[in-house]
Amino acid sequence: MRLVRPLHILKNPFSQRQTQNLARRGLSGAAMRLVQFKRLSDGGGGEVRVGVEQGEGLDVVDLKAFDPSMPSTMKELLELGDQGLDRAQRAVASGQCVLKRSDVRLLSPILNPEKVVCVGMNYRDHCLEQNAPIPKEPIIFSKFPSAITGPYDDIVLPSESQEVDWEVELAFVIGRKGKHIKEEDALSHVAGFTVANDVSARDWQMKRNGRQWLLGKTFDSFCPLGPALVTTDAVQEPHRLDIRCLVNGDTVQSSNTDQMIFNTQTLIAWVSKFVTLTPGDVFLTGTPPGVGVFRKPPVFLKRGDVVECHIQQLGSIINKVV
Repeated sequence: MRLVRPLHILKNPFSQRQTQNLARRGLSGAAMRLVQFKRLSDGGGGEVRVGVEQGEGLDVVDLKAFDPSMPSTMKELLELGDQGLDRAQRAVASGQCVLKRSDVRLLSPILNPEKVVCVGMNYRDHCLEQNAPIPKEPIIFSKFPSAITGPYDDIVLPSESQEVDWEVELAFVIGRKGKHIKEEDALSHVAGFTVANDVSARDWQMKRNGRQWLLGKTFDSFCPLGPALVTTDAVQEPHRLDIRCLVNGDTVQSSNTDQMIFNTQTLIAWVSKFVTLTPGDVFLTGTPPGVGVFRKPPVFLKRGDVVECHIQQLGSIINKVV
């Protein structure tokens, strides 16, 4: 089952003041909601295309239809840097090549990134709920890119796990290559922000395989992402956004990104000490309290559940568990 209608519609999320205040931070001063999609009129199985949402849940400007020389994937668009985003802005300004939302199936904003970098224990209130000390350095782990799925696609329960849990997270995507990036320069390497669900098999994460986290975090479909890549210049105060998760309509997580221990700039500076960051790399920045494993008694996802992850200014991803 694919759910196509988000619960929260943001018709005009970007004020002029936000754009003016944040233009210095992004790649080109472009305030957009970038998406990857397929056209349903092609049977839903056509080529991947890149577009710009006119607002969450609204119609989509087809960049390649406006300019056939435009790339077909978000990663390729980001690799063009300012030039690519400037061309996308021209397409939006033209008012042409707009697809009705009813003809669009949104995919994850990024497919096949080189890296999916995840951060554990990065919310103060999440540490408190498990009586864990506040980390002094970022706790870094990973998911394989094959875990990524679309904003309204299904989460598949693996037969190997009976303890699958939810984790709403703020994610960001790298837009400019860099190594040993300084904190004061870090936001200039960010293309934008999006919503993620760090779906986790707690039995594999906490009890099996030497308690290494990777396998429990990286089953297929364990990284729903989307609905759009909201460019850095369109997000006011990314570390002051309401963040929540609902299961079957009931709120299970509710916090604010101001609870993050290590912010976006710190994470980029830290990780880029070890690896070169490249356009399209995805960072998941940690989850707030309210996950199922720490409830009394613990609660885990079951077939038929619907999980909505929502972040202020960014939108919602809604995934059915099958």
